[in-house]
Amino acid sequence: MGRWQPNARGRLEQAAMELFTERGFEQTTVDEIAKQAGLTERTFFRHYADKREVLFGGSGVLQDLFADTLAGLPASVAPMDAVGTTLEAVAAEFRERHTYARERQAVIAANAELRERELIKLASLVTTLADALRRRGVKEPAASLAAEAGIAVFKVAFERWTASPGRRDLSVFIREALAELRAVTAGAPSDDTQALPT
Repeated sequence: MGRWQPNARGRLEQAAMELFTERGFEQTTVDEIAKQAGLTERTFFRHYADKREVLFGGSGVLQDLFADTLAGLPASVAPMDAVGTTLEAVAAEFRERHTYARERQAVIAANAELRERELIKLASLVTTLADALRRRGVKEPAASLAAEAGIAVFKVAFERWTASPGRRDLSVFIREALAELRAVTAGAPSDDTQALPT
């Protein structure tokens, strides 16, 4: 086998997902993933630190996409509108990935350690969004609230999208979740003294 393997990362990702789905995450070894991909274990470790990273290796790219998209919006855009626009732009990156995303969600849902790792990833995205909003001049607690709400919308929309047949884009689910968020917060007291019992 030659030293250079075309699309080794993609082959490893596909092989891992096939094995995780068929056997379960815990029962699958790195060696089995490499063999399924027609590669060596050494090649696997050139691309991933461990088998969990096959599922979470794109987290850094996702964080950068959130931050860069938000930073590129005009300063005049309101915080939640900026977050909504960012979520829709990120959703475009998931086109043609519905089957993979659905399989990935099923693997994560079946493993407590992976569910915890997914929550850590989502918390990192909240931090990324909040930092980007603060750089835009959004004050606290507005920056943190908008970031938390935005990632909650993303999480709900993503789960609904992966549970769907995949005929509609993730962006549609994001718009629906944003509309639901606006509906449940409409008319809510914004003054702290009105929100608390007297």
